[in-house]
Amino acid sequence: MMNIKYQISAFFIGLMVMFMYSCQSAKGNQTGSEYMPDMAHSVAYEANSYGFYSFNRWGTKNDLHAMVQPRNPINGTIARGYAGTLHEGRGITYKQNGSVPYYYSDTEEERTRATSEIIKNPYPITKAGLESGKVLYNINCGICHGEKGDGNGYLVREDGGKYPAQPANFMLDTFINSSNGRYYHSVMYGRNVMGGYSDKLSYEERWNVIHYIRSLQADSKKLVYNETSNTLNKVDVPYAVLDAQKKAEIPSVMSSDSVMIKENHAVKETHTKSEHH
Repeated sequence: MMNIKYQISAFFIGLMVMFMYSCQSAKGNQTGSEYMPDMAHSVAYEANSYGFYSFNRWGTKNDLHAMVQPRNPINGTIARGYAGTLHEGRGITYKQNGSVPYYYSDTEEERTRATSEIIKNPYPITKAGLESGKVLYNINCGICHGEKGDGNGYLVREDGGKYPAQPANFMLDTFINSSNGRYYHSVMYGRNVMGGYSDKLSYEERWNVIHYIRSLQADSKKLVYNETSNTLNKVDVPYAVLDAQKKAEIPSVMSSDSVMIKENHAVKETHTKSEHH
């Protein structure tokens, strides 16, 4: 009987000691005790960095070193913030904030190539785009090229000072008849004493500015260049025309459905009459 009591007492004393030891707090160089430390301190993987958790139970330093190396993305992966667009038959992936690859260098040969290859503005003519283009043009371009695009900006006029070179007059026929690539390449790299604006205007903003320049040219020729009509050239598409083209595809489907509905209704009506007779 006494042995059983001693055994029970020893069991509870041992249990208390183990409980107190397992709950020891961290202090100094003592990190304390943890139950299943792998669960409390997960192994985090950081690209291009190496670190090994000494209490890791399932791997070695070599295993972890292999896991932190850069990996190739899965085929078809699209990074966050990226979207796709089709420009002149070439698929280009660009960030929504405006960063886009430009496959032309800053040389006269590449300028000529861009002028001949970049024809159509990838964005339709919209009211919002023209309004945005006007604001951006007046801020970035109007100071030299003039608010009317005639090359008579503030820095050129006598009240503003003398510019070292005459800015381009966009109202001349040579500029009106030029492709959009001529403008876009100049925006990217600049021209003569003009600096580039690729770091100041996003992809969409550059094209909105070009839209606005085209609208100024249309006004000078008493033509129309807006979201509903474009009589200046045959390449830039007004949004209304684009929208009408999209809607034109729907009625053909709806009309066929409506014909089927009418035919079914006629069949039901015929059956009803024959049943009555």
